[in-house]
Amino acid sequence: MTKGYSLEQDLRLLINNPKYSDIEILCEDETKLFCCRSILAARSEVFDRLLYNGMKESYDRQISFPKINSDGMKIIIEYIYTGSIKDESLTKNNLIETFYAADYFQLSGLQDFIIKTVKNTNLIRNYSPELLSKFAEKMPLTENNNFLNLLIEAVAAVPLNDIEFDRLSISGLQYLLSCTYGKKLLFVTPEYEVFRYSAILAAKHVSNDAYKSLIERLPTLEQIEQVGNSAQIDNKDKSITNHQEVAKELEPLVKYIDFMRIEGQILADIIEPLEIISVKMVVDVYREKAKLYKSHLNKIRGIYSNCVWDESACGSKLIVEENGKVVYAPDDLSSWQNIKAKMLLENTGIFEWDVIVEKVCQSALVGVCVSENLDYELWAGSQPTGWLLCSNGYCYNSDRGIKYCPPFRDGAKITVHLDMNKRTCSFTVNGTKYPEVSVWNILPSKLCPVASLRYPARFRIEPHQ
Repeated sequence: MTKGYSLEQDLRLLINNPKYSDIEILCEDETKLFCCRSILAARSEVFDRLLYNGMKESYDRQISFPKINSDGMKIIIEYIYTGSIKDESLTKNNLIETFYAADYFQLSGLQDFIIKTVKNTNLIRNYSPELLSKFAEKMPLTENNNFLNLLIEAVAAVPLNDIEFDRLSISGLQYLLSCTYGKKLLFVTPEYEVFRYSAILAAKHVSNDAYKSLIERLPTLEQIEQVGNSAQIDNKDKSITNHQEVAKELEPLVKYIDFMRIEGQILADIIEPLEIISVKMVVDVYREKAKLYKSHLNKIRGIYSNCVWDESACGSKLIVEENGKVVYAPDDLSSWQNIKAKMLLENTGIFEWDVIVEKVCQSALVGVCVSENLDYELWAGSQPTGWLLCSNGYCYNSDRGIKYCPPFRDGAKITVHLDMNKRTCSFTVNGTKYPEVSVWNILPSKLCPVASLRYPARFRIEPHQ
């Protein structure tokens, strides 16, 4: 291309070009990059202070950055020279390094571009554990870092059991647990599985034998349920390889695991015999559980996980949008269809969630169901496996209705209160709390949120605050 037609193209000719260079940048990996000091200083206050401070760096032809590798520095130089970078320049391998360098050189515009790129590509969806691990190795833990918060949200939305142990480092896991501990953030992994993943990851860092030993002795929750009782899983007489070394590797993670959210029997039968958490910590948990014997604490930290509609479990014409938060019926859907949420509510505890009726239809329904035996193409109020509140103010099950509250219209906010301790359900409609539905005696032990709608209905599901 002839010079003079595009400023950006002309400036790109200067990038890493020895002909027009008056300074070399030496990177962490010993790579040298050729630059023009006046352009660097004009575009970055950090470079300006480094290169025109009247001291040694002002006259040297080389400046060193021992904590920034060439992959990140090349993108920094591209951005400084041209004001932009090519979309394909950012990859999973250089993303964190580039963000770190952009933070170092106070290039907020580049930081914003990186965050936007991650949001709008498959990078966050496919590589969030790896990116979080690299972030933890490179950058400090701060609450107000938007990029870190984005990575935390992405990893927290994935069950830890679905993340291979070589994808998430101990430091990355520590960032995840510390940023979600005691916070009202979406988190999909039950606390026992948090401990299990942490312990096995720690063991993997110690030795292959320790890793195999912990895999054998720490079943998943699903495996415990299949056995039927954690006491039947015999951990008492099996030795753990290098258990003291495992305990030491586990130390930075243990303080961010809420053992109060783990069933006492699992703690006694499975976790305590491993001898990888301190006796004092175990005793303290037992003591607190004894004090709170009749209270009910959810088994998942933060807001209940997967408070979104399940696109794989719904009627054939229903449309799900906004990452599962909204479901609506298209204008060609004249009959009712159903959709359940991804939340599986079981055992004990009190579960609550909100459904915003952005648009209502004739006989729109909100409630709970047994997902295995629900027909998604048939009005849920007529089915024996659905227990729902209708927009006409009646509660329905098996096509039998009972008057419950006044009808609700567009914009109504419905809060579902499911008490799995008593197996009962009640609703709050537009701020008014109504009693338990008296005819729904002893609901099943496993339920899911459900909605039934036809055109023009549009429902939004949210965690109850």
